[in-house]
Amino acid sequence: MTHRRLTVLDPAVLAGTRRPGSVELEDDHFHDQCGVFAVYGHGEAANIAYLGLHALQHRGQESAGIVTSDGQQLYAHRSMGLVQDAFSAEQLQKLPGRSAIGHVRYSTAGGSHLRNAQPFAVDYAKGSLAVCHNGNFTNADDVRADLEAQGSIFSSTSDTEVLVHLVARSKEVAFEDRVIDALAGVHGAYSLLFLSEDTIVAVRDPRGLRPLCLGILPSRKDAHVVASEPIAFDLIGAEYVRDVEPGEMLIIDAAGIRSRRLPVNETPQSCIFEYVYFARPDSHLAGRSVYEVRKELGKTLARESPVDADVVVPVPDSGVPSALGYAAERGIPFELGLIRSHYVGRTFIEPQESIRHFGVRLKLNPVESILRGKRVVVIDDSIVRGTTSRKIIKMVRDAGAREVHLRISSPPTQWPCYYGIDTPTRRELIASSHSVEEIARYVTADSLGYLTLEGMLGAVSHAGGEKAPVVPPAHFCHACFSGQYAIPFAPTNRRQTRLVGV
Repeated sequence: MTHRRLTVLDPAVLAGTRRPGSVELEDDHFHDQCGVFAVYGHGEAANIAYLGLHALQHRGQESAGIVTSDGQQLYAHRSMGLVQDAFSAEQLQKLPGRSAIGHVRYSTAGGSHLRNAQPFAVDYAKGSLAVCHNGNFTNADDVRADLEAQGSIFSSTSDTEVLVHLVARSKEVAFEDRVIDALAGVHGAYSLLFLSEDTIVAVRDPRGLRPLCLGILPSRKDAHVVASEPIAFDLIGAEYVRDVEPGEMLIIDAAGIRSRRLPVNETPQSCIFEYVYFARPDSHLAGRSVYEVRKELGKTLARESPVDADVVVPVPDSGVPSALGYAAERGIPFELGLIRSHYVGRTFIEPQESIRHFGVRLKLNPVESILRGKRVVVIDDSIVRGTTSRKIIKMVRDAGAREVHLRISSPPTQWPCYYGIDTPTRRELIASSHSVEEIARYVTADSLGYLTLEGMLGAVSHAGGEKAPVVPPAHFCHACFSGQYAIPFAPTNRRQTRLVGV
C-alpha cells in the first residue's frame, strides 16, 4: 500500500467570477507577478512564513500559499485573496514543521484561479516536492508541449509546473542535483524556492533578473530565511546577510547552508523596474536604498524636464519619493494634492447611475485647497495605457488647477516584459505607437515629460545612499523601455510570436 506524503488543505477550486453590478478597478501599472519567502529551522515556520509574505504583499494580491515540512511529509494550504484573508490561526496550526516556503501572486488579466496559486506541491517517485517561483521561463510553452507529447498531465497554466515535471523526471539522485538538471531544460528569469522533506533549495537565474536575498534569525543561529526583498526580514526580526548572487544555488538542511554555482555564466542584468516601481520604497536591493534611488530619479527628471509651476503633487503612493526629488531640485513646494484610499479591493459595486471618474475616485481624491488656481506638476512612475493618467489629470483640473503638467520618472514603456511581470501586449502600450506630444494630448496635460533612458540608468547606477555600490548601467535589464531583451526567445515560442506579431 502506498502512503501519500503530502497533506493538502486547499479548498475547492473556484472560478474568479465578479458579482453582478461590480466593476473591475483599473490599475494602469506594470506589476511583478509574485513574491517568495522561505524559512528553515524554526519551530513556528508557518507563522514566520505568514509574516514574511505579509511584508511582501505589495508583490502580489491575488493569492497566497504556504507549504511546510515536519521532516517526514509536506503540508500545504493555498487560497485566493490577501495573506491575512488566506490564513487563519487555525489553518496555520495545521501546517506543522520547522521549514516552510511561501508565495504571493499578483492577479493577471483573463482569470483568477486557485489552480495557479503557489507553491505547487506534489508527491513523486523520490518523495515530496514543493516549489514557488518569481519570474517566467521564456521556453515554457515548448517544454510543456514536449512533456505533454510524452504523456505528462498539467493541472495549471503556470510555467512553474513545467519545472515540477522536469525535477520529477530527472535521473539524478540528490535533490539539489535534480533541481540543477531540471533548470538546464529551461531558460528565462527565475528566483525559485524548493522544499523537500528535509531541505530547502533557493536559486536565482544566471542574470539575476528577479531579486532574492538571504537572512538569519539572530535568536536562532540555525534558522535561515530567504525572500524576494529584505524588507520581509524586518517584521520577523531577521538580519539581512546578503543577496543571493545571480546563478547561485543555496542548499539549506540539517548540515547548515552551502552554496553552489549553476553551470552557466551570464552578465548580471537585474530588472531596473524593481527600483522604479515594484520594490517597496523602504526596501534595499543590491545594498541600495530604493527610496533614495527614486528620489534621485525625480531629481534627474527635474533637470531633464523642468517646468515653471506652483506645486509638485505625486500620484500616491509610488510617485511620492520621485516627487520629493523633483520638488527639491526645482525649489517648488511639495504637497499631497491627491489622497489615496487604502481600503479598496480589486472589484467594487458601482451604482446603476454612472458617477464621473468612479474607478479613479475610489482610489484617489483631490485636495481642492492645494490645487485650485495653481500650476501643478503631477509626478507618476510610469504610463502604461494612459487611461488612468487621463482620468487623474481631468480630476486635478476639475479641482481648479490652472495648469497641469505631467512628469514621469521613467522612460516611455514601449515593450512588454516576458521575465515575470504582468504586462499588456505591445499594442496596448500607448508609448509604442504614439509620440510624447500625442500622449500629452490624449491625457489632456499642458505638457508631458519622461525621464530619458540615459537619465534613468545614471540615476539608478549612482544613487541609493553614500555607501551604496555603483552598479554599471549594463547590469540592468530595461527591455520594457528599450526593447533590448536580455534573454532570447525560442523561434517557435508563442510569446515570441506575440512579440513580433504586434
